[in-house]
Amino acid sequence: MAYVYLLVAIISEVIATTALKSAAGFTRPLPSAIVVLGYGTAFYCLSLVLRSLPVSITYAIWSGLGIVLVTLAGALVYKQIPDLAAWIGMGLIIAGVLVINLYSRTVVHP
Repeated sequence: MAYVYLLVAIISEVIATTALKSAAGFTRPLPSAIVVLGYGTAFYCLSLVLRSLPVSITYAIWSGLGIVLVTLAGALVYKQIPDLAAWIGMGLIIAGVLVINLYSRTVVHP
C-alpha cells in the first residue's frame, strides 16, 4: 500500500508544481487552489508512505519520478521542450532510482 500512496503523492505533487506557473504568484484563484490542494495531498500521502519505507528511498523515488513527470507536464502544458542533454540527465536520474531500488540493501519492500 505504501507504493500506492507514494504514487498518489508524486502525481499530486506534479499537478501542484505544474499549476504553480499558472498561479502567477498566487494571484489567480483556481490555479492557486490546485497548488495548495495538490501539495497538501502530496505531503499527507508522503507522511503515510514514511510509516513503512525509509525516507532515503522514498525521497529518491519521489524526486526522481517528480523531475521526469514535471518535465513531461511542462512540455505538454507549457510547450517547454527539453533538449538532448535534459533527456540524458533524466535518464541518469531514472537509472539512479532503479539502482537504489533494485540493489540497495536499504530498500524494504512491504
